[in-house]
Amino acid sequence: QVQLVESGGGLVQPGGSLRLSCVASGFIFRRADMSWYRQAPGKERELVAAISSGSSTNYADSVKGRFTISRDNAKNTVYLQMNSLKPEDTAVYYCKASGFRHWGQGTQVTVSS
Repeated sequence: QVQLVESGGGLVQPGGSLRLSCVASGFIFRRADMSWYRQAPGKERELVAAISSGSSTNYADSVKGRFTISRDNAKNTVYLQMNSLKPEDTAVYYCKASGFRHWGQGTQVTVSS
């Protein structure tokens, strides 16, 4: 079955960086468009970044120029490099494969001094 396992979150000071990873299984990863979402307390889940099977990318306006999504098909892994983090980036981050309704457990990112 489809499994998505996110990792790499943590507590970081404003201006800091984190790299999130999502290891996928249960489907043909190289053919799947992949996305990162986040959900802050009291808010709806929102799309942060997406990468197609052909490695085209797009980003939410709020993270453009700060976050980079990438993928390694040999490792069935999608990454989210997050730089210049702000307190408003605090959320649980999830990855998702297009065409599947499954979500992983998420990884908590907290940006605070």
